[in-house]
Amino acid sequence: MSALFSPLRLGSLNLTNRIIIAPMCQYSADNGKATDWHLIHLGGLALSGAGLLILEATAVEDIGRISPGDLGLWSDETETALGEVLKSLRKHSNMPIAIQLAHAGRKASSQAPWHGGQLIAIEDGGWQMAAPSALAHAKGERPPLALDEAGLQRVKNAFVDAAVRAHRLGINAIEIHAAHGYLLHQFLSPIANQRTDQYGGSVENRLRFPLEVFEAVRAAVPKDSMTVGVRLSATDWVEGGLDVAQSKRFVQTLQERGCDFIHVSSGGVSPEQKIPLGPGYQVHLAEEIKQHCSLPVIAVGLITDAQQAEDIIKAGKADAIAIARGILYDPHWPWHAAAQLNATVDAPKQYWRSQPRDQKNLFGDTRIGQR
Repeated sequence: MSALFSPLRLGSLNLTNRIIIAPMCQYSADNGKATDWHLIHLGGLALSGAGLLILEATAVEDIGRISPGDLGLWSDETETALGEVLKSLRKHSNMPIAIQLAHAGRKASSQAPWHGGQLIAIEDGGWQMAAPSALAHAKGERPPLALDEAGLQRVKNAFVDAAVRAHRLGINAIEIHAAHGYLLHQFLSPIANQRTDQYGGSVENRLRFPLEVFEAVRAAVPKDSMTVGVRLSATDWVEGGLDVAQSKRFVQTLQERGCDFIHVSSGGVSPEQKIPLGPGYQVHLAEEIKQHCSLPVIAVGLITDAQQAEDIIKAGKADAIAIARGILYDPHWPWHAAAQLNATVDAPKQYWRSQPRDQKNLFGDTRIGQR
């Protein structure tokens, strides 16, 4: 039996296999509201046979968007728009759906990647960012405003409000985004967090606000019907930045406070990062985190081949693998992985006839008659 296609439990959620579609920003929302693009994009992914689909980074407040086109969940209008997309998805797919709740912090107010991804000036439609400290992400950029006590409470309330909206929409799981240089990662990293109050300085202080956000979200939604996990950047890839040892402490504390899973990524907080790219380049980080916790751990990062993914799971380096760009390029990646590993995978009945002749059980017992 394939390890990759064995079931996995994340909190209250049962997955049929260990392939997870990672969040991928589309920069195609209308003032935070999901559009027809999201229906087309997510509709295809929901038919892919993966075990879980995680919606893209979804801003909990308008100034927390990376770009003007970011998806949001901070108002009745954004909730309604996303609800319409989800209603259509559920008509044709029973794949569990998670949402990544996020705040961009000092990396907000940026162009979409295809427009260069640079910071947008206020006079050109940008907005003032908020962050742990008034430190710009890159030289020459507009610095953010340091969050004061009222700002911290506002952000925490925004995460809670978005979590409640997600639960109301029937979403199965929440992934809190504490990676890739965005707000909660900024609090964790000494590169972006140079506060002198209880939220800065020591490791314990830098963990404090992300942990408060997690606890508030966990308390806001029912544990028996909604899984809550965290995505983190295990290392900044910069000397003097967040490292694996500090990330282990974060994960251990999250576990103690009821976290259901950890999704391990890296980098994003500094342009000075030096990342050794290569196949599965972040898997060793997931493995190190997994050795120091009992939570399900998701690995991500240039995992592109089915046998590569199978070997990661079999070796116990991670409990699940996440794919992003790879499934954009090949929306039926789980089908092809199942064929390669002699496993079965869910597929819509409208596609059952597409099975290759030598893979007649790829989609399970699919007896098809034809006139």
